[in-house]
Amino acid sequence: MSKRHEVEPQQVGQALAQRSGTLAPFTGSQLQARRIVSHDMADSRPADAFRDLRTQLLARVGGGSLSLLVVPVAHGSGGSFVSLNLASAMAFDERRTVILVDCCLRAPQLHRRVDVAADAYGLVDFLEGRVDRVEQVVHATGVPRLLLVPAGPRREASGDLLGSARMRLLLDSLRGTSDAVSVILDAPAVAASPDARILSTMAELSVLVAGYGRDTPTAVQEAIAVLDRVRLAGVAFNRVPN
Repeated sequence: MSKRHEVEPQQVGQALAQRSGTLAPFTGSQLQARRIVSHDMADSRPADAFRDLRTQLLARVGGGSLSLLVVPVAHGSGGSFVSLNLASAMAFDERRTVILVDCCLRAPQLHRRVDVAADAYGLVDFLEGRVDRVEQVVHATGVPRLLLVPAGPRREASGDLLGSARMRLLLDSLRGTSDAVSVILDAPAVAASPDARILSTMAELSVLVAGYGRDTPTAVQEAIAVLDRVRLAGVAFNRVPN
């Protein structure tokens, strides 16, 4: 590997620690408008559901750092909703920093949910070599201890980028910064592209998101068949009636 592409995890970790609390936190009404759970919301049921999912996943890796893929069965199943709220629930713990990576290169949306500028450096900029320092593509959000790597410029041919050596370099660098850092990959739908299959080999665990009453059992089983079964932690059903 050339000196140009070497990454020092300690330097990255120091930069990320400085950024994790640099923005004013969202107010309760702002979180509600963005459909982001908080630890003190009036109706605690959504937060409790994500806390429970968080606890189960962390138990699978011994309670330490976690690298997780969240992938929906189809467009509209709610994958980004689950990934963002699971990241927020993990960040309830003041000892933990969570980095959410928007891997939906064809139709990114997470930057809008957490008020990161649309023209901010993102994943594509790093993968295509326009920036070399990992910390340049990691941005603070209005959720304390939750950082975002936005997708960056849209790309239709996303498979080659997501399967590249630079993608693995980025993830290894983020995971290696600290035992208190967890990384969540927000993936495009299994039914939309081969990207989910590519990304399923890059995280310790994966969670498949299915829309309750929307995605058929056949569609769920077909999605499971695409993913790495050894790393599949389970299926999370979104929009389950109360």
